[in-house]
Amino acid sequence: MGDAAVKIRIMPTSPDADLEAIESSAVKIIMEYHGKVAKTEKEPIAFGLNSIIITFAWDENSDQDPLEEALRAIENVSSTEIIDFRRISF
Repeated sequence: MGDAAVKIRIMPTSPDADLEAIESSAVKIIMEYHGKVAKTEKEPIAFGLNSIIITFAWDENSDQDPLEEALRAIENVSSTEIIDFRRISF
């Protein structure tokens, strides 16, 4: 049993969505699911739309589906996608 470094992309519903509120809610949810957030960043997509990229440590044997469902349930979130998942070696 080990940890993984996970990067997840969260897409808002529109360019007008409050990214700070989405990011704050997402970090809180990840921590509730025992993730350890390392970094958050915004990534420009197109036409003023930005996504939120969150990098966090996560138990590699944990099921990601409940976490993704909780993140998708945040107000003004269109979708979530795990864009990187790799084992952490200490």
